[in-house]
Amino acid sequence: MEAAMKRALLVLNCILLFIGGSGGPLLTRLYFIHGGSRLWFSSWLQTGGFPIFLLPLSIAYIQHHRRNPSPGNRFFIGPRLFIASVIIGILTGLDDFLMANGMARLPISTSALISATQLAFTAGFAFLLVRQKFTAYSVNALVLLTIGAAVLAMHGSSDRPEGESSKEYMFGFVMMIGAAALYGFIMPFLELVYAKAGQEITYAVVMQIQMVICVFATGFSTVGMVINNDFKVIPREAREFEIGETKYYLVVVWSAVAWQFSFLGVVGIVFCASSLLSGVMVSLLIPVTEVLGVIFLDEKFRPEKGVALALSIWGFISYFYGEARTLKKQKHVDQDTEMQQV
Repeated sequence: MEAAMKRALLVLNCILLFIGGSGGPLLTRLYFIHGGSRLWFSSWLQTGGFPIFLLPLSIAYIQHHRRNPSPGNRFFIGPRLFIASVIIGILTGLDDFLMANGMARLPISTSALISATQLAFTAGFAFLLVRQKFTAYSVNALVLLTIGAAVLAMHGSSDRPEGESSKEYMFGFVMMIGAAALYGFIMPFLELVYAKAGQEITYAVVMQIQMVICVFATGFSTVGMVINNDFKVIPREAREFEIGETKYYLVVVWSAVAWQFSFLGVVGIVFCASSLLSGVMVSLLIPVTEVLGVIFLDEKFRPEKGVALALSIWGFISYFYGEARTLKKQKHVDQDTEMQQV
């Protein structure tokens, strides 16, 4: 893929992640605070919106066969990628359930704070699985983003929802940490799958991988919904929703769409750049989600949230400045190598 096209796709996926990564948690929390209580259904919504990408996949398929009429040109993912995607899908389903348990019991500010720990897990697993190289700028970004999360922790103890026991609060806390750790493993593992795919990885292949992951993650949650009788309870829950039945369905539909944007943005960034960058982007969204929680969910904005936002933006700029320097240096090296060959 040409460098310009890959950069354009990277920008597009960052936008998708920004929309979905901030909208998904807010809509999920909105579901819980106004009377929603089905954990498996909430988990299902995080991947159940995958059919919306059948249209772009169909367009990509038609374009592929117009440009490559020969039957030897592969479009669909092979068995190796399919099996790896199934494994990631089941892990994603488990991660969604852990996250749903956390978001049901914690304010958006606290759940966002705990989600920040995924960056440390992502960095560690990226080093182990794909031998991720760290520069002074990327390390600086990791430190700043981690400090931002620590600053948010200063008010964590006062955020326990009214009427919730300490035991329930701690259970949600542990579930969110588990979700962050599992998510931190999934992204580097996906990057490893790309590297060991045995076929060319195009953006159409990335969307197919996402489809397979979401199908099996949704299937995992569907089994839980059947066992928990969620399908029978949803109509009653909609009627009893505090802000109205119509808004209930709007919340769940747009929640499913937002989470799909988030997930496609993450896997796209891993494809265009690295799992570490996806972790940095997700961490950047945490203080943004905090601010949106203040605006839309009437949560309190404390000074430490402003400090965390500033540190996160600083870390984000540091990471991309370091990447720009690395690319510029590599370009000079490539030019010198070409001149020597001539």
